[in-house]
Amino acid sequence: MPTELVVPKLGESISEAIISKWLKRVGEPIAVDEPVVDLETDKVSVALPSPTAGVLTEQRFQEGATVKVGEVIGSIAPGPEVPVSKKSEAATPPVPRPAPPAPSPTPTPPAPVALSSAPSATAHLEPRATLPQPSHPSPTARKALREGAEPISIASTAAPAARAPAAPPAPTIAGPAEEVVAMTPMRKRIAERLIEAQHTAAILTTFNEVDMSEVLSLRAKYQDAFVARHGIKLGFMSFFVRACAEALKLYPGVNAEVRGTDILYKHHYDFGIAVGSGRGLVVPVVRNVDQLSMAGIEKRIAELAAKAKDGRLTLEDLSGGTFSITNGGIYGSMMSTPLLNMPQTGILGMHNIIKRPVAVGDAIALRPMMYLALSYDHRVVDGREAVQFLVGVKERIEAPERLMLEI
Repeated sequence: MPTELVVPKLGESISEAIISKWLKRVGEPIAVDEPVVDLETDKVSVALPSPTAGVLTEQRFQEGATVKVGEVIGSIAPGPEVPVSKKSEAATPPVPRPAPPAPSPTPTPPAPVALSSAPSATAHLEPRATLPQPSHPSPTARKALREGAEPISIASTAAPAARAPAAPPAPTIAGPAEEVVAMTPMRKRIAERLIEAQHTAAILTTFNEVDMSEVLSLRAKYQDAFVARHGIKLGFMSFFVRACAEALKLYPGVNAEVRGTDILYKHHYDFGIAVGSGRGLVVPVVRNVDQLSMAGIEKRIAELAAKAKDGRLTLEDLSGGTFSITNGGIYGSMMSTPLLNMPQTGILGMHNIIKRPVAVGDAIALRPMMYLALSYDHRVVDGREAVQFLVGVKERIEAPERLMLEI
């Protein structure tokens, strides 16, 4: 009897996913736990493994289709000799992503307006009042444009100027030197969360600078021994993780969350560490950082970064953070204002290290300096608390022995 391939529960708040790619064709043999299909949600991409060994006999949905949690998307029959149904053959990939529905026409569509792909000397002139504005092209026209065909006459759906205000100009159709790519569910979710953060929290950012001389000296002195003992390099991030954990114990508002009209203060320290991946910036979580050694922090960050690069992060890896750190310095950023990773109330931004002349006592010296930025939710954190937290981080980085002594 065939085994059904079912969309598993992907997270507490996730009810659907998109079939990103079928990894097996109908009729191909499959081993137990071998990935069959890639599912992409608004948070993470996962490969659905086969629950049994056999042959894929059916694909009920095409690539690009949206499926619900618990829905059957295919079937696997035991044994190599399995007949392939016509329905399954028709669904065999590669299958184009389905186009979105065409826009609904208005009651009185005007005459078609021809659009040319050739540049025009009047391309930037205001449209005449008697001409309707061009609308978005239909799915058929968009498909033709994506395949490199010349734009054809597309009917406008704007109402005449005498009956309604002129519609805003339609987006420019991509030409030979442009490319239109639909947002992935993950990219859409990132955009939604960024907008949510700006519209929900009262975000402020405070800045300071830190002298990295002592950390650089410590790393240079003990790097070889650290690698020999722990099998991983001693980076900057473990210093900042430990410094933030100690500072949060003194200023708990930066490690909190707003829930309705209440404030939830968290006495556990699970840090989201922003890492780049092929699908965008993700923030996997290192648990209980206050209980980890420097080597433990470095190893866990390296593991999560590797999983992000390979697309193997799970929802468990991405959920439950209490505070976040992002290091724009690895890309050359001198200063930035990081955006809160909601519902957290604080995020630290690290930046590149540049030698600058600074006052050291009564003298001027070149020192490796880094700007730090703390963005915080002013609904919970007062400016005084935010500034003191950042000063606490600065003091521990400039005197890293305080991290060892936990003072």
